[in-house]
Amino acid sequence: MKLFGLPGACSLVDHIALQWTGQPFTYEAVSRTALKEAPYLKISPLGAVPAIDDNGFYLTQNVAILEYLDEKYPQALLLGGTSLAARSETRRWLGFLNSDLHKTFSLVFGAPRFVEGESAQASLVANAETRLKELFAIADSRLANRNWLSDSRSVADAYLYVVMRWAVAKKIDLSSLKNLQAHFARMSEDTGVQKALKAEGLS
Repeated sequence: MKLFGLPGACSLVDHIALQWTGQPFTYEAVSRTALKEAPYLKISPLGAVPAIDDNGFYLTQNVAILEYLDEKYPQALLLGGTSLAARSETRRWLGFLNSDLHKTFSLVFGAPRFVEGESAQASLVANAETRLKELFAIADSRLANRNWLSDSRSVADAYLYVVMRWAVAKKIDLSSLKNLQAHFARMSEDTGVQKALKAEGLS
């Protein structure tokens, strides 16, 4: 299996998940320029990461890939357990992270795509950052008196870790969210996370 990614982007979630499976795979970093060129657009028409190539089967979209990896490698328990409740909780938090947190970050990273003018863009970013703090506070509450978003470590935790890295990069102050900070520290110490970061040149 091959994972196409951009270092530090949301494809890092899939990279961590693949490390957790313990199965062989290769990682191919795609430059921002190459994302929009014909060879890669044949794999991902949106010109986005992640994408995987599993023996000629190409798949895009983060949540779809994570579900695929869970079904392909069930022994890895990527959805946080075997019970319906645990796996459903993981899916709930994946939805929250993908549709709410990640989507709001797109306003921070790409304000010029949504509004014109420096003042309007600055206002959009400020409002998005305020909303991000509210969303992160929801995750912080979930982590009160627990280590993981579901019954055990899951791909939702990997996703939360990656968007937390974005918050750090954008200097969004989440220092008051102590449960979230503890979760970030736990994930930073994880062997699979460290291997993925090293492979992407992030450590």
